[in-house]
Amino acid sequence: MINLNSARMAWHDAFYTPWDSQGAHVEQIGLLGCSVQKTEKSLNSRHAMHQSISARIQHAIDTLPPHLKAFGNFMYSPIATVDDKEEADDALFMAAYQAGPKMYAKKFEKAQLVAQGVLHRYRRMHQGGQSEGVDPCPSPEAFRSWLLSVLGLELDSRNWEREWEQFVEACFSACNDFDKAALVPVSLAIKEMKIAA
Repeated sequence: MINLNSARMAWHDAFYTPWDSQGAHVEQIGLLGCSVQKTEKSLNSRHAMHQSISARIQHAIDTLPPHLKAFGNFMYSPIATVDDKEEADDALFMAAYQAGPKMYAKKFEKAQLVAQGVLHRYRRMHQGGQSEGVDPCPSPEAFRSWLLSVLGLELDSRNWEREWEQFVEACFSACNDFDKAALVPVSLAIKEMKIAA
């Protein structure tokens, strides 16, 4: 069933098909020699309710502008695509870039990778829907090490505060803004469903 206590969880659940989907569950019950008729009726009802709630949440998500939908999908959908990730990376980079001072071309290219690293960190911290994750790179040293080992980007530690700290903060700020904006229509849909119930 869809978790309606969290917009993040609802986003995930609206795109998640549980292993015990209607056909698989009925088949398992039949293999166990149980009576299928009574169970199939309640299962059909539960499946229909899941489908109805999923459709409402997915409709709410579809009202978002493409960059927010991609960001939310990358963050929470179990069927997120590479396109979702790339669109979220690009939108995050542009938002953080526009929030700060202009950059030379050489730094611009590095900043795109730094933004990808921040999005990775933000996703790990909020994955699972309850924002209970741990920052995988809690220090500048750990982040620089991750950037080097995963993205092949080497950044000098000597000027970290002057060169990168403000940009990293702008990326996290943009992530927070995107996250809040992406979850608004989902939260409204949940509120409407709870009122109607």
